[in-house]
Amino acid sequence: MDLSDLRIFQAVLQEGGVTAAARRLHRVQSNVTTRIRQLEDSLGVPLFEREGKQLRPTPAARVLQGYAGRLLQLADEARLAVSGDSPAGTLRLGAMENTAAVRLPPLLADFHQRYPQVKLELRTGPTATLVAAVLAGELDCALVCGPVLEPRLESQPFCRETLLLISAIGQQVDPASGPHTLLAFDRGCAYRQRLERWLHDSGCVVDRLVELDSYHAMISCAASGMGLALVPQALLAITPAAGNVACHPLPPQLAIADTVLIRRRGQHAPAIDALAALLSSVTGDD
Repeated sequence: MDLSDLRIFQAVLQEGGVTAAARRLHRVQSNVTTRIRQLEDSLGVPLFEREGKQLRPTPAARVLQGYAGRLLQLADEARLAVSGDSPAGTLRLGAMENTAAVRLPPLLADFHQRYPQVKLELRTGPTATLVAAVLAGELDCALVCGPVLEPRLESQPFCRETLLLISAIGQQVDPASGPHTLLAFDRGCAYRQRLERWLHDSGCVVDRLVELDSYHAMISCAASGMGLALVPQALLAITPAAGNVACHPLPPQLAIADTVLIRRRGQHAPAIDALAALLSSVTGDD
């Protein structure tokens, strides 16, 4: 297998099609299609099912996805290892949305000034998705909600968030006032998992769950009386709608959430190590 073929394969998977992958890779569509077919021929299995202009990954593609990520990661590490100790190349960083919005901007600006030879790619998502991406080699490291107990990963502390339960002003939040509607990200969100466990243990009945893809939508919906949401205090403080919601006290085991930087165990590359060192020099506790 050619590494460039694997990069094209990975781009098609991540972008969801040949057109978007070609645009990202600065290639013509016919070249991307040809390289995918060559990879399929070399493996002896189809990687995509073609339905008109749509491509759907086959089970074989999902198996190859993990190996491709690790092979490309190893190739990048090898290139950095022989080219010197200075941070360079591409650093693929994942982060939760609130971390990317509140904690990272000044740090990434500092990182860019210190290491201009590093091209940083940032992807946001819920904790479970980011953990899976690091394990698959799609990301070099990620900032997620800890603790992360996966033995193939190592982590270091970054910051501590204080989480707040919010609702419309005047809305009561107690077991007797239910049933409640919960506003949250998808099931991969560690904050959602915490809130669901706490509501269940508290006897609060949740009869409806509305999945949203941004905190701004979540906070605005809570302010309108649509339901309850769990949001980081630091993020709420910079949101224009913050004055339109009521905040409810939470027990420490729910309210305090640590953010950690994860990477594959034993993985060391100059750019990753430089980012880790920069993060360790900053405290973000609320």
